Amino acid sequence: MVVEQTRKTAVELLALLTPEQRTKATAPFDTPDHRDWTYLPGDRPGLQLTELTAAQEEYVHQLLALACSERGVGDALATMAAEIILRELPDVGATGGWQGTVVGERYFLRILGDPSGTEPWGWRLNGHHLALHVTLVGDQVSFVPNFIGSNPAEVRQGPYAGRRFLAAEHDLGFQLLHALDAGQQGVAVVSTEAPDDILTRHDPVADPSLLHRGLAYGDLSDSQQELFNRLLDQYVGRAAQPVAEQAWANLRSQGLDHLTFAWAGALQPGSGHYYSIAGPTFLAEYDNTQSDANHIHSVWRDTNNDWGQDLLAAHYQEH
Repeated sequence: MVVEQTRKTAVELLALLTPEQRTKATAPFDTPDHRDWTYLPGDRPGLQLTELTAAQEEYVHQLLALACSERGVGDALATMAAEIILRELPDVGATGGWQGTVVGERYFLRILGDPSGTEPWGWRLNGHHLALHVTLVGDQVSFVPNFIGSNPAEVRQGPYAGRRFLAAEHDLGFQLLHALDAGQQGVAVVSTEAPDDILTRHDPVADPSLLHRGLAYGDLSDSQQELFNRLLDQYVGRAAQPVAEQAWANLRSQGLDHLTFAWAGALQPGSGHYYSIAGPTFLAEYDNTQSDANHIHSVWRDTNNDWGQDLLAAHYQEH
């Protein structure tokens, strides 16, 4: 159902675009830069959101709502709002929503492949601190790589002082760390210095060997595992329910005991810190080191399913 609704929404959006807009917004599914992405400032391939009419923009909202959970949509829109607050335009940043020509200035939509056909296709929304990649193969969906960041993480001055972004990723990480006993912390804390960014960066293929393994899920108590699950769901739960449920099913089939939690940097909020969750194929990273530890990067990746790799392999073998 989600796949067909997504297909229908994309086809209707493309029908609304002018020829010039469509040229910018579309590319072949196998375009050489399909897997090129970044969360750094700058332009991206695709159609800038500022070029959309209100009617066209509504279809982009529908694509977001079909791919993401309600919280996932909120986090994506909040990331764009944080950009406005950073630029000292509080009259826009106050709403936390999408304010068209201002918020969309540095964000780009791209549709790869033909959503009206039967072959794999995808769509992506990319800009500073936001990289959503959705790949659709048959009746299945890949939601990764998925990156959300925020600068600032907390507004510390001005009329919006106290507003926070990605607060649960921050708070649950510290809650899990502080729930560990001394022996467990000795395994989980892999360094007193946090890396200056997520270790997998924006590589087209994530390298799991870059991540420390830390403390195993199986070495946690029931209450600690509950905290771990809540933290893990901050990443998996960004996706719409069917996609998130499939991701959880994959994690359980691989064995939750194979997941690990690693921490680096400060043990209290306010100074640079980092954590990762790693499994046989699952990777999540969080860092908050830049701008006096007020600048979050967070990412969910899957070494089998980034860009729908497993789905595509099965599709091409079948056909």
